[in-house]
Amino acid sequence: MLYGGADRRHAPIPTPPGAPVAKDVRDLDDVDARIVTALRRQGRLPNNALAADVGIAPSTCLTRVRSLVERGVISGFHAEVDPAWFGRPIQAMIAVRLRSDARDTISAFADRMAALPEVLNVYFLAGADDFHVHVAARDPDDLRSFVVDHLSASPEVALTETNLIFEHTRGRLAE
Repeated sequence: MLYGGADRRHAPIPTPPGAPVAKDVRDLDDVDARIVTALRRQGRLPNNALAADVGIAPSTCLTRVRSLVERGVISGFHAEVDPAWFGRPIQAMIAVRLRSDARDTISAFADRMAALPEVLNVYFLAGADDFHVHVAARDPDDLRSFVVDHLSASPEVALTETNLIFEHTRGRLAE
């Protein structure tokens, strides 16, 4: 069930002024929920097969998928590529803590990291660490160079901790 057990009878929680508006899965009807579930299982499902799977006409399905994209429910379609095929078989998750006087550089730091060819993902966090930077490197020396040249050399970085990734298994949201 895509709704996560939410009861449609409860009123939405008020949002403080200036806070980002939370996305409400209760805005999805059962057809939208079935479309999202099917696309999460197989993102390359052709429209006619998706429509048949969900039990609606292909034209209706296409309109609904476009609406889900426009509303931000579906944030994109992509191919997940193994970095080893591009000569980067070593993956690591690097925890980064910024200096307390560098808080105004959070967005610039995230943008700078995301632009580097070694970086697969940048996660901005709550908690002891400010970021987790997911990288793919050619070898241990390449990983070391990334940490030294792009993190340790940055004046806003107070601390890094590098963890090698041995294996990754993708999870699924409860449906």
